[in-house]
Amino acid sequence: MGSNIEPDRPARRSLRFILLVALANAGGVIGFLPLLTLLLPLKVAEVAGDDRIAVFTATVIAGATAASASNILFGWLSDRSVARGGGRRRWIAIGLAGLAASFAALAAAATPLQIVLAIVLFQTAVNAILAPMFAVMADEVPDAQKGLSGGLIALGAPLASAVAALMLAVGVNGEATRLAFVFAAVLICILPLIVTPARIAPAAIAPEEAPLLGRDLAIAWASRLLVQVAGNALWLYLVYYFASIDPHTPASKSVGPLGQLMTIAYLVSVPVAVLAGRWSDRIGRRKPFLIAFALLAALGLTGLAFARDWNMAASAFTLYALGSAAFLSLHSGFAMQLLPDPDHRGRDLGLINLTNTLPALLGPLLTWALATPHDFRAVMLVLAGLTLLGGLLVPAIRHRR
Repeated sequence: MGSNIEPDRPARRSLRFILLVALANAGGVIGFLPLLTLLLPLKVAEVAGDDRIAVFTATVIAGATAASASNILFGWLSDRSVARGGGRRRWIAIGLAGLAASFAALAAAATPLQIVLAIVLFQTAVNAILAPMFAVMADEVPDAQKGLSGGLIALGAPLASAVAALMLAVGVNGEATRLAFVFAAVLICILPLIVTPARIAPAAIAPEEAPLLGRDLAIAWASRLLVQVAGNALWLYLVYYFASIDPHTPASKSVGPLGQLMTIAYLVSVPVAVLAGRWSDRIGRRKPFLIAFALLAALGLTGLAFARDWNMAASAFTLYALGSAAFLSLHSGFAMQLLPDPDHRGRDLGLINLTNTLPALLGPLLTWALATPHDFRAVMLVLAGLTLLGGLLVPAIRHRR
């Protein structure tokens, strides 16, 4: 794939292109969400039995370590491709090939070690897709449209959950068949962006702003990290959390209802995030929305801590999903406006992505330390406090509103 970068620098991009970016991001989420929240816990439970939490935690930590390094690596490699006159899209294609290989390896895994190695390959491939993809958004969507673009990122979770629910509803059986189904959905979502020519939007950063934005970016990084710790722990252990609420229902029987719940919960967040993103574009202010959504997510986590039946837990999870998904979506566009160096967007976004991957280390450790198979209250309260703190950091960002 050669360079497709065109010399013109449009002030705005079409809604069609912004939707293609959102669809491609959804493809990336489809690549990991059904696997990590539904398929992998079942695989680990089947292989590890009563040791499932320990094995699952070890698997997630190994995968998160690989994800952290590979996101920075592939972001940097895509920066070098752009500097040499090429583009970032070739790296997305390489990541898709790696994703197919990782799914095959996971389907064949029969021991805990084989599962761990397959997930390491999987996380490397997923981040080879996501790192250049987010850099494409930073490169090609003007700052004046990043609120809308960030809001549309909220489509990722409900579409991924819908794919999982559809897979279960139509009776796609067998691990290998389910993974193939997920991969086909990923391809459908990402290929349109790969074949769309790149057009770089003009940078909106004055040189003297760069050091100040670097400080603000560090605060934004910490804010997102705190919110993501909760999200990562909850997504990864959601099957086990609901098993603690209803211990009489086997985990394998709860996957279908959980897939439906996740679809509904994250679908509700989409119009809220899109409208908030569009509104923030119009008024030129993003921080009030970020603070409000962080507070909403913390409230939902508190509800999960005290839920004692499935309906109460489902309501609290929906509230959490609304606040968290909207916060993280708008934060993505907001953070892109804080990048201090247009020539190193892929690398810098890889560093920001540590707020997605480090929680995969911190969240499981917190869960392992504070939760039991029958009680998640303590960990939910800690996660609510971290999410609240993440929202309260946002006002300390000074040079963007």
